[in-house]
Amino acid sequence: MTRRRSQARPAAPLAEGTAFPEAAAERLRDTQLRANLRRATHTIRDKRAAVVGEVEDWEALRDTAAAIKADVLSRLPELLTRFEVAATAAGATVHWARDAAEANAVVTALVRDTGADQVVKVKSMLTQEIGLNEALAASGIEATETDLAELIVQLANDRPSHILVPAIHYNRTQIRDIFRARMPGASAELGDDPADLAEAARLHLRHRFRTAKVGICGANFAVAETGSLVVVESEGNGRMCLTLPETLIAVVGIEKLVPCQADLGTFLRLLPRSSTGERMNPYTSIWTGVTPGDGPRAVHVVLVDNGRTAALADPVGRQALRCIRCSACLNVCPVYERVGGHAYGSVYPGPIGAILSPQLTGVAVNDTARSLPFASTLCGACYDVCPVKIDIPRVLVHLRQAVVDSRRTRPSGERAAMRAASWVMRHRRRYAVALRAARRGAGLMPGDRIKRLPWPASAWTTIRDAPKPAAETFREWWIRERS
Repeated sequence: MTRRRSQARPAAPLAEGTAFPEAAAERLRDTQLRANLRRATHTIRDKRAAVVGEVEDWEALRDTAAAIKADVLSRLPELLTRFEVAATAAGATVHWARDAAEANAVVTALVRDTGADQVVKVKSMLTQEIGLNEALAASGIEATETDLAELIVQLANDRPSHILVPAIHYNRTQIRDIFRARMPGASAELGDDPADLAEAARLHLRHRFRTAKVGICGANFAVAETGSLVVVESEGNGRMCLTLPETLIAVVGIEKLVPCQADLGTFLRLLPRSSTGERMNPYTSIWTGVTPGDGPRAVHVVLVDNGRTAALADPVGRQALRCIRCSACLNVCPVYERVGGHAYGSVYPGPIGAILSPQLTGVAVNDTARSLPFASTLCGACYDVCPVKIDIPRVLVHLRQAVVDSRRTRPSGERAAMRAASWVMRHRRRYAVALRAARRGAGLMPGDRIKRLPWPASAWTTIRDAPKPAAETFREWWIRERS
C-alpha cells in the first residue's frame, strides 16, 4: 500500500464478455491505476529476484516441480481416487462437482445443514471462479473474506485484479476511504498508515472469527497419499478460519494434487519465493481429516472440475493446470503492468489467465475468451519466472490457432486479406508489382512508418503500425550492383 496524492477511485468493472482490447484501452486511461500497478509489481519482482538468487539449485527445483505436476496430470483419476480414500479414512467427507453450479449447490447445502447464515472465508481463487459468494448470498448466507486484500475488494464491491494481491490496484489513501465508508465500526478519523489500516481490519474481523460456525477455504495443495490439504498464507487469518469454526468446507480444484507428502518440500521452497519474495510463508497449515478435540468437528472437501477435464485433454494446453497460483508471471508481464487484472475480464488475470481461462470456458464462449490469447507480446518473461515451467508463450500461440479455427465457418476480412496476400506472394512478378505499388502509396504518407490506412486496412493500423517499404529491394540492389 503506497501513498499517492490522487484519491481517484479505479474505473468500474467493464461489462462481462468485453474483449480485451476494449477493456485494456479503458484501463490505460487510468493514470493512478498504472502508477499503483507499476510500483507494486516492481517491488514484488525485485524481492523475488533477490531470494531466488540465493538458491543454487533453483533451476533444478523448477524441473522437479514441473515433472511432479506433469506426473499428476498424467494419472489424475488414479490420484483423485487415492486422495478420496485417504481423506475419507481420516474422517473427512469428499464431494464431487462437475461444474460451478454443482459446487455451489453442494457448499450451500452444507452450510444450510449447520443452521448458519454467516461464513468466514480464506482467500480462494476457485471460489471466485465458481461465484460462490454470490451463490451463498442468493441463499441468504453472508460470506466474509478474511484476507486483508480480499476484504478491501469485497468492501469496495469490486473484483480482485491480481492473483496474489487482489487489491493491488488501490493505494493506501483509497483503502482508507473504503474502510471509512464501508467497514462497520471504522472510525471517521482513520488514517492511511498501513499499520492503522491493518488494525482496523483486525478489529472488524475478530468478532467474525469468534462467532462463525462455518469456515470455507481452498487449498494450495492436496496430498493424494494422505488425504491432507495445505494452505499457505502470510497474515494468519487463514489459520483462524481453518481452526476455529465447527465445520470446515474446502473447495479444491482437481488439479491441486501432489502424489505424496515428500513432494511438498519442493513446492514450499518454490511458492513463497515466486509469489511474495519470501524464503518461506509465515503460515503453512496442513491438516488431514478430523482430529477429535482439535479444530473443526466436520471437514468437507469439494473436488471441482469446472472445465479442468476438458483442458486436460489438450496435450499442449494442459500444462496450464500445473499452475500453483504464485502470480510471478503477472509481476513481470509488460501488458499486465499497464492495464491491470480487470482488463482480462476473468478471475485469472495476466499471462496465466490468458491461457487458463479460455480453456476452462472454451475459446468460443464470448469475446473475452476469444481475445485473451492475444493479450500478450509473447516476450517470454512469464516462462522465465514460472516455478513449474509452464511454456505460456507456446500455449498462447496454440490457443490463438484455436480461436482462428473456431471462426472458420464465418466470413473473415482478415482471412480474405491473407488469401489475397498468399496469391500475390506465390508469383515473383505479382509480388514485384505489388511491392512497387505499395512503395508509391507509402511515399504519400508522412514519416518513416505506416500508421494510418483507409478502411478496411484501418482494422490493422488502429492497433499496429509498420515500417514503410524499403526504397530499394534486395533484388533491385543485386541487379544494380551486378550489372
